[in-house]
Amino acid sequence: MSGRVFLIGAGPGDPELMTMRAIRMLREADVVVYDRLVSADILAMSPERALMIPVGKAPKCHTVPQERINDILLEQARAGHRVARLKGGDPMIFGRGSEEAAYLAAHGIAVEYAPGITAAQGASCSTGVPLTHRGLATSVQYVTGHRQADKVLDLDWKRLADPDSTLVVYMGVANIGQIAMGLMTENLPGSTPVLAVGRATTPEERRLVSRLDRVAADVREAKLTAPTLFIIGKVVSLYAEAPLAELVEQVEAHG
Repeated sequence: MSGRVFLIGAGPGDPELMTMRAIRMLREADVVVYDRLVSADILAMSPERALMIPVGKAPKCHTVPQERINDILLEQARAGHRVARLKGGDPMIFGRGSEEAAYLAAHGIAVEYAPGITAAQGASCSTGVPLTHRGLATSVQYVTGHRQADKVLDLDWKRLADPDSTLVVYMGVANIGQIAMGLMTENLPGSTPVLAVGRATTPEERRLVSRLDRVAADVREAKLTAPTLFIIGKVVSLYAEAPLAELVEQVEAHG
C-alpha cells in the first residue's frame, strides 16, 4: 500500500516562521527527506522514530542528483511511509517542488503541500525593507541568479531593469556582477540601491548595503557566501540602518 509525500516549505530559517500545517505534516512523518539549508532547530521537530535522509545540494556540489531524490521519495512512499520532503523557503518557488510532485503523480503517489514563507519575505520582514511601497515600487520580480550546470544567464534584462519595480535575486552570489552589468546595460542606474541579506532570519544573518555599480566588489570584500538574497530597487532607501539621506538622494536623483 502506497504512502504519501508531504511537500513542506520550512521557511527562510527561523522555526517560528513555519506554518502550523507544515509543523503538523512534519510531526506525522515516518521519513524526512531534507535539504542542506533546513536548520537544525527545524529538523529537531521531526519525530524521534523518523528516518532522516539528507539530500542537500551546495553550489557546484550536488552529492544527491535530483533524479535520485525523486527515486528516494518514490521508494519511501511505495513502502507505505508518510514522507516529509522538507525544503527551505517555499517548495514551489525555485525549490523544484513542482518537478518532484509531477514525478510522484506520474507514479500514482499522492502529494500534499504546505507552503512556506519565502526567503524574500523573510529578508523583507527581518530588515524592514518592503518589497513594494507606494511611490517607490508598484511590483516585485523574483529571479534566480543561477543556472543549471553553470550555464550562462540568459535573462530578460530589459524587463528586469524596471526602475518602478523591486527585483529580488535568489542564488545570485556567484553571478551578481553579471546581473548588475545586465541591468545597467538596460539603463537601470548604477546608483540603484542594493541590499544583500545572507541567511535571513537566522542568528547568522548578515546584511550589506551597496549600489548596483559596486555591489559585486562589495560582496567579494565582505566575503558573502550562499545563501544570500539580493533586493534591488528604490525600496532599499527605506532600510533604517543605512545612511538613509544618501540613499534617498540617490533615488530622487534617478527616480
